[in-house]
Amino acid sequence: MLRFLREYNRFLLPFYILNGLLLIGVLGFMIIEDYSLVDAFYMTVITIATVGYGEVHPLSLMGRIFTSFLIITSFGTFAYAVSAITRFVTDGEFNRFFKNKRVSAAIEKLSEHVIICGYGRNGRQAAHILKKHDKRFVVVDTDEKVTGFITHKFSDLVLNGDATQDETLLAAGIMRASALITTLPADADNLFIVLTARYLNPTINIISRASDDGSDTKLKIAGADNVIMPDKVGGAHMASLVMKPDVMEFIDQITAQGGDNINLEEITFEKITDALKNKTLKDLEIRNKSGANIIGFKTAGGQYLVNPSADTQVIPHSKIFVLGTPDQIKRLKEILTE
Repeated sequence: MLRFLREYNRFLLPFYILNGLLLIGVLGFMIIEDYSLVDAFYMTVITIATVGYGEVHPLSLMGRIFTSFLIITSFGTFAYAVSAITRFVTDGEFNRFFKNKRVSAAIEKLSEHVIICGYGRNGRQAAHILKKHDKRFVVVDTDEKVTGFITHKFSDLVLNGDATQDETLLAAGIMRASALITTLPADADNLFIVLTARYLNPTINIISRASDDGSDTKLKIAGADNVIMPDKVGGAHMASLVMKPDVMEFIDQITAQGGDNINLEEITFEKITDALKNKTLKDLEIRNKSGANIIGFKTAGGQYLVNPSADTQVIPHSKIFVLGTPDQIKRLKEILTE
């Protein structure tokens, strides 16, 4: 927001200068020469523009001195204002200003969105998955050449700026965002973003990339909820495909990277309607009402249970993991959150 205000003021500065000079001239001629408003305005315009027309009325000594002062002053200020406006239009800053204004207005309407810091290979992959699941996101990157190639349906939600700066994250709507993904190549930059994001929004879910061994621990200490090391994950995935290829392909199918015919979804305690909170899994009747299957449960203490017992109670800070088709998941959400 602060960045937008600076650009807005920079855009209007030449107009402020011209209006100020015009106001001084009009008031000066009205006070010194007792001109009418129209005559004073006309005299000021022809003086500032140096077009050389004749005087409206003969000037007094003070009037000549004031006119000389106005001419000398207008040389620099008028030339600067005109050149600044011309440069603003010809250098593309005019379009960039209104683009930033449009982006800021679009981001102001967002809530529960995701912020992606860095649009490299990992950032593009994250954006692809979010787009596939129709999740709104804002891309933040310093390189306009990189973001200029974004053509997805959220291409209007791109900020060119330094994600390590507070004002950039605030402009991306971090106070209303549900998650932040930082994928910058330097661990130090990711660490700084994690610290800043956690300070600005203590409840936001933060996922960070890490490259060096030991950086994952530091990032978690800084406030990251999850840390991903692409090299290790990629190598482990390849080895698993050798040992258990069908199992890994099945897992890919039920996660965000797979197809749309089957989904693995998590249901948090906070999203469940009050009437069903603190009930047992049996009381929820998820299988009977929606057709989806409960395959896992996360306790309030962080323990994961596979195929949880029907007597397991849904309490604060717990989560239910459900497997089903998109239609089954949709019905389940309607049942649990209505």
